[in-house]
This record gives sequence, structure tokens and C-alpha cells, in this order.
Amino acid sequence: QVQVAESGGGLVQAGGSLRLSCTASGLTFDGYSLGWFRQAPGKEREGVSCISWSGSTTYYDDSVKGRFTISRDNAKNTLYLQMNSLKPDDTAMYCCAIPPTDRSYCWRGPLSSASFGYWGQGTQVTVSS
Repeated sequence: QVQVAESGGGLVQAGGSLRLSCTASGLTFDGYSLGWFRQAPGKEREGVSCISWSGSTTYYDDSVKGRFTISRDNAKNTLYLQMNSLKPDDTAMYCCAIPPTDRSYCWRGPLSSASFGYWGQGTQVTVSS
């Protein structure tokens, strides 16, 4: 059974930074593209970023481009999201997501929740103004 867990969320002032982490048990990240999604209260879930299985290709939603950086450490089976210059609009529950199969593409355009099969419970990020 695959279990995904995020950590690193918290309360931060606008302009501040946070680094989110995601790990999984029952699945080795090597060979899988990985993604981050977020959902704010009363809003649809939206794709934030994804990274290829090699780590060489990434995708960012326009709303976070230039401020967020996705990375991965396959040796540690860990995915990261470095978030800088945070804004109140970034307040949301952030979830890590893994496609159901390896070698699947996620970086060719806006992320679709339907392309991901494993999800974590999320970590809350709150940015105060």
C-alpha cells in the first residue's frame, strides 16, 4: 500500500519562505514524475508544479513561476517545493501527487488531477499579509 506524506507547512508572513517535503512508503520515487497541487477554501484544486523522473524537466503554473522551485532527491525518496516570496494568495493546503504509473509525463502543460493516482493528506500553508 502506498502512503504519501507531506510536511513543512506553516504560518508565514508575506514575502517569507517555506520548504515543503514529500515522502512515500510502498513506492520508490525513482522512475516517477511527481507533482504538487494546492487547494484553497472554496476553490478548485490547482496544479502548482511537477518534475520529471530524471529531475531534468519541470513545470510551474504561471502563478508561482519564478518564486517556487521543485526538486527531488531519489536517494532519499523525497520531493521538495521551495516557496519564496510568498503571497497571501498562496494560502492553501498543499498536496504531493504521484501518477499511477512510472514514466508518465506531467510537464507538458497545466496539471490535471486525473493524471495522478496517489495523494498525500496535505500540509497547510498560511501566508499572512
